Amino acid sequence: MKIKTAAKINLALDVTGKLPNGYHTIESVFQTIGLYDEVTVEMTEPHSPVIVTCEVPDEFSQSDPIPCDERNIAYKAAKAFLDENNFISGCRIHIKKGIPSQAGMGGGSTDAAAVIYCLSKMTGEKLAAPEKLGADVPFFLTGGTAYVEGIGEKITSISDYSGRILVIAKGKEGVSTAEAYRSIDSLANPLHPQAKKLAEAINSAEPNVHRYFGNLFEQAVQLEEVDHIKSVMFDCGALSAVMTGSGSAVFGLFENSAAAGECVTELKKLSFFAQQCKTVDNAFIELE
Repeated sequence: MKIKTAAKINLALDVTGKLPNGYHTIESVFQTIGLYDEVTVEMTEPHSPVIVTCEVPDEFSQSDPIPCDERNIAYKAAKAFLDENNFISGCRIHIKKGIPSQAGMGGGSTDAAAVIYCLSKMTGEKLAAPEKLGADVPFFLTGGTAYVEGIGEKITSISDYSGRILVIAKGKEGVSTAEAYRSIDSLANPLHPQAKKLAEAINSAEPNVHRYFGNLFEQAVQLEEVDHIKSVMFDCGALSAVMTGSGSAVFGLFENSAAAGECVTELKKLSFFAQQCKTVDNAFIELE
């Protein structure tokens, strides 16, 4: 089975606390977007291994090495699914990357969700606790627009926010999530984004909901490339421009495709990864 599996952005992201086990609690609005990896999943003969192969564009591989072995979350997803459901068959997974890694867009988690989705469709079985693979994995199994709390496991679907025009851009710098959270812990008097107000505004179809977009990690991580990308986006007419996740990709919201296209051109001239897309209401598109 072959599917396209979507990236996500955080329209708003706040860190609200830290648990005794070291995990941080968040409030966020997650949104799937039309930027995709392509994942092919094939069940193989009995007692054969789980094998992961990856196709990574040069512009990603230079700065973001992606492990194509048992460290890959897609491998872990397949292994967990087969073991839990007592399948003795193996599994072959091929991932064609279209989502940059270390970008705050859930590229690994969406691949894991895609594997679970495909194996579930092929066998009729399920994986009991996908959140054990990663906090973002359950979200991709539903996709769309959601208000997210806890460590990312409390997901409440909210009104559809699909069809909005975006530009996604990323520089060469990547941010490790652990490093980003350490920076969050050292912030003094941070300005907290209003994720709950954003969710309420989307639910009530308020105009200009983008005024509630924001990301606490921007204050903690402070990357020059993020500032540069945002200034280009605003110069091209973006209504809002915000870093997503723990970094380092930025999304800009635009009123029309022409302005978004101009922004992509300008960012590419500066050697940034840049792509126009829209918000989408589902994580998966079945190809074959």
